[in-house]
Amino acid sequence: MTAASRVRARLPIYRKPTILGLSIFGYVLFAWLMLIVPGTPGFKSVVGFDSFAYWNVDPFHPYTAALGTIGSFTYSPAFAQVLSPGHLLPFGAFYVVWASFLIVNFVWLTRRMALVWLVFLPVPLELYHGNVHLLLATVCVLGFEYPALWSIGILTKVTPGVSLLWFVVRREWRSLTWALGATAAIAAVSFAIAPGAWFDWVKFLTTSQDAGAGSNDWYSFLFPPLWLRIAIAAALVVWGARTDRRWVVPVATAVAMPVFWITTPAILVAIPRLRGKAPRAAQAVGPAVGPAVVPAAAPAEARVS
Repeated sequence: MTAASRVRARLPIYRKPTILGLSIFGYVLFAWLMLIVPGTPGFKSVVGFDSFAYWNVDPFHPYTAALGTIGSFTYSPAFAQVLSPGHLLPFGAFYVVWASFLIVNFVWLTRRMALVWLVFLPVPLELYHGNVHLLLATVCVLGFEYPALWSIGILTKVTPGVSLLWFVVRREWRSLTWALGATAAIAAVSFAIAPGAWFDWVKFLTTSQDAGAGSNDWYSFLFPPLWLRIAIAAALVVWGARTDRRWVVPVATAVAMPVFWITTPAILVAIPRLRGKAPRAAQAVGPAVGPAVVPAAAPAEARVS
């Protein structure tokens, strides 16, 4: 690295023209989405379209709203029960709290490059709608050290569970046990609270095309069917686990989403945190072996009988 490049690297982010220009564009785009688009005649979406479903959900009867309409809830009853207290707030306040939570995830994931990533269209759209993709990106990063967090992905979108193949391939059985055990424990408590909601969810998953894509048939032909995308995601995870590439996990998670929408690639903001190769787990390489102890040679006089 030359002296000039080292100086440029130390400049504050606002002194770098490319980053500054992209950031301004990103903020203008975000302001347009938040302030101008909702007032467009005939525009059917609203700010917080997805987060409204989280706020409005009935924890005992989560699946009453027609699929694809405002308020349509598609996740597990456990997630509905966790978020249902949010209804104590006005929706506007709930959206601010939820969007702030997503922004915290986003900034933690992207750090000094947050302003640049904001120009990546799925990110402002994700903040606009208030879905869980940025939360799932955080799970992709922290799930290696805290495997129980994968319960979030399984109990929301379900298909992120394909990423658990990472632990299987690398024989990280303890991590796999934590991930599955936490999911089972949360589901058991939730089932005890509202067993009927769980039967409704199973029925919903088995009767909804691609686990919720039935109302989006106009674009579904653009992507492979869900079963094929899950197979591709599984192959990606296996390859990433064998070659120590953790950044493959958010890619596979995005590919396996039940509904691949324009905000789904927001999960890819996890990649900067996962670049490089993962350290080999102790389970994968076997127990550590200390240095061999070589007996010292006997003194010359001791060798003489």
